[in-house]
Amino acid sequence: MAGEKRNIKLKIDNVKKIYNSRNGEMVALNGVSLDIYENEFICVVGPSGCGKSTLLNIIAGLLEPSSGSVYCDGKEVKGTGTERGVVFQQYALFPWMTVKKNVMFGLGLQGIKGKEAEEIAMKYIKMVQLEDFLDHYPKELSGGMKQRVAIARAYAVNPSVLLMDEPFGALDAQTRTQLQSELLETWEKEQKTCFFITHDVDEAIILAQKVIIMSARPGRIKEVVDVNIPYPRTQETKMAPEFLELKNHIWGQVYQEYLEVRK
Repeated sequence: MAGEKRNIKLKIDNVKKIYNSRNGEMVALNGVSLDIYENEFICVVGPSGCGKSTLLNIIAGLLEPSSGSVYCDGKEVKGTGTERGVVFQQYALFPWMTVKKNVMFGLGLQGIKGKEAEEIAMKYIKMVQLEDFLDHYPKELSGGMKQRVAIARAYAVNPSVLLMDEPFGALDAQTRTQLQSELLETWEKEQKTCFFITHDVDEAIILAQKVIIMSARPGRIKEVVDVNIPYPRTQETKMAPEFLELKNHIWGQVYQEYLEVRK
């Protein structure tokens, strides 16, 4: 990917978000600007309440900014769109639908039905290794399996941008590590633009080409850190000197912001 001329996929232009509460105005985002390129993998870290999820929801079209704009492929984001797929921490599966039906759901909204929808769904169910669980319901699946279904459903509608809000945050360490590896493999094959929120600095460095560090409320971009560690990355990468150096730097910046919140 290095040296290629890439187009700007997402442009975040001076986005502010102000909530009105009983205690007056609360500024969640205070002038965030960022260009994200085609096929780029971005991770966002920062203390709780710094506006990470608010920014993702604005990119997804689930929230409107108070001022500023977000552009996807040069068009201003006004509401949700199939070019932007979202995966949340809470799985967000339909409990009354089987694995296969959950993955097919978004295809139906696009007017893709019948055999074609089944073939597409099966491709991504196989990708997340759940072909033996097609007729299972969410209540019959582990947390890691539910999240695999959510990822398959997001990929099935073929979005060019994948927005992920701490998708592995509720999982045990082993499952989390496995899903990180699978996500990287899929991203390299499918060439999506990924915007991934995490509280885990290790996770951010193992996945991303750039790590965005956000400041304490009101949320702003404090620093953009390039992760110049070649892919494929494995768990052994975490022992490399350049990984540890990045981890110390990013964690130090995030911890400073955490202390600001505590004041």
